[in-house]
Amino acid sequence: MTPLAPRTALLMTVPPLLWAGNAVVGRMVVGSVPPLTLNFLRWTLAMVLLLPLGWRALRDPGAITARWKHLLLIGLLGVGSYNSLQYLALVTTTPINVTLIAASSPVWMLAVGALFHGEHPTRRQIAGALLSLAGVLLVIARGDPAALARVHFVTGDLYVLVAIVAWAFYSWQLARPPAHMREPQRPDWDWAGFLLLQTLFGLLGSGAAAIGEAAFTHASLHWSGWVVAALVYVAIGPSIIAYRCWGLGVAQGGPALAAFFGNLTPVFAALMSAAALGEAPRWYHAVAFAMIVGGIFVSSRRG
Repeated sequence: MTPLAPRTALLMTVPPLLWAGNAVVGRMVVGSVPPLTLNFLRWTLAMVLLLPLGWRALRDPGAITARWKHLLLIGLLGVGSYNSLQYLALVTTTPINVTLIAASSPVWMLAVGALFHGEHPTRRQIAGALLSLAGVLLVIARGDPAALARVHFVTGDLYVLVAIVAWAFYSWQLARPPAHMREPQRPDWDWAGFLLLQTLFGLLGSGAAAIGEAAFTHASLHWSGWVVAALVYVAIGPSIIAYRCWGLGVAQGGPALAAFFGNLTPVFAALMSAAALGEAPRWYHAVAFAMIVGGIFVSSRRG
């Protein structure tokens, strides 16, 4: 395994930080914006912002048409399914349950790699996953392991599980794309153009979901200055910046290593929530952060 470079570590740390903010914001707009509509509006705005940067990818329709199946797959996995399910879960389940299930991300990432890409986990990766998972559980338990026994699961937890599995497949598709998406066959798309294409194809599923939500539920959208600010944040930070960093990080370090960094999300979310409530970070936040970083270090070392 390639040693962890500082640049790769930074690229993999930025997305969890921004996604933690996304979870906090997504929870705060519950009742103002329906979850599936929120995801559609988020990526529609992201598409508008990406157009000036990535429009050149649209100049060759033939290259897009020849790869439409792959683009549709990653668009539905990364833009459509994962984000829609996450927002939907924030309505029907508790943040502690979302964090608990999301902590299984390295397990699913390693499983998808082993089953579909022949990337069998090493002992160091397994040890790193367990250490990182223990750090996340410490945050969830708020320093009291007995608190884990009091966690109750609800229907919405299934949405989180499906979202995490979808994200694992999405990440592996970035790292192990089909031949027509690798050099020298890959079109000359820059990062903005590639993300723009993912967004366009992902909006097909996200838009259909939002239409269904409007037609079959009583959820309604209530505009306000706060809702507009929330949409701007989730469209720029967790979408464009985070996806760009995640794509680079996965390409350099691999999906399995990236999954360990993903476990920083609940720690960042706990700190953000504590700051929003005026509470000082507790001792277990620091210990959990050290355990998660330790898991990253163990998993990324050479055998």
